[in-house]
Amino acid sequence: MDTAMAVRCFSALGQDRRLDVFRLLIQAGPEGLKAGEIAQRLGQPASTMSSHLRILTEAGLVASQRKGREIHFTPEIDRVRALVLFLVADCCGGRADRCEPLLAELLPCCP
Repeated sequence: MDTAMAVRCFSALGQDRRLDVFRLLIQAGPEGLKAGEIAQRLGQPASTMSSHLRILTEAGLVASQRKGREIHFTPEIDRVRALVLFLVADCCGGRADRCEPLLAELLPCCP
């Protein structure tokens, strides 16, 4: 991931409601959630949620798929991985032992 793409991702996540949407989709995992369900869970009008989901999709953090009359949203795990790797690419000056606590916290979430 290059700096411009990282900035685009962080910009998309730099609003509290979009960050909530993204975290909700990460929790849902590869199954994702329907747009209406996301709006309902976060107590937001559908029109507002549509805007947030569009921005996250344009940043490549979220993918959408139409299933009949509903749109289903899923997190783009490869983009998330690239963003995290971008952040830690030069972690601790290449000294893996110093990065061990960070890695230990990241790994348990995904057995």
